Amino acid sequence: MNEIASPGQLRLAYLRWALVTVPAIVFLGFLSGRLANSGYGNRWFAALAKPDIIPPGWAFGVAWTILYILMALALAMVLHARGARGRGLAIAAFLIQLALNLIWSPLFFRAHQVDNALILIGALAVLVAVTTLLFWRVRRAAGLLLLPYLCWLAFASYLNYEIGRLNPDAESLGKPALQTQI
Repeated sequence: MNEIASPGQLRLAYLRWALVTVPAIVFLGFLSGRLANSGYGNRWFAALAKPDIIPPGWAFGVAWTILYILMALALAMVLHARGARGRGLAIAAFLIQLALNLIWSPLFFRAHQVDNALILIGALAVLVAVTTLLFWRVRRAAGLLLLPYLCWLAFASYLNYEIGRLNPDAESLGKPALQTQI
């Protein structure tokens, strides 16, 4: 017997990684959105002029939940690929892009920084493209799982840009929730 682990054992090891990464990343995404008061329930956001192509509010929750699950499954694949060349760099790139992802909602919805959020999402899209390539090199399926995320970021960047264009005074429409007055 020359095998280190059977295919069943390998699947179980991947499943263990996924059982950690999926809830953790979905929870972090939920927490970021909740702390930022993101979505149509935000009075500042509700007051903004929005592009005609903007989806209904429920679509964002569904889309992000699916994207976070796909991201977490991709990360689990790369974490599971012990000894794979480029694994460490791929994981580092993923963690950095995840941090930028989690910062976007508070920056946009809570701090009302539409222009800075656009810069952030642009940087995020570039980093996700790099992460996708790095994941692809470790496990092709992991890279493929990040492609919907990359497409959604392109769409979200367009929405962010259009909201900024339609609302040049967006940052002054309401007092950002991150500021306090004493």
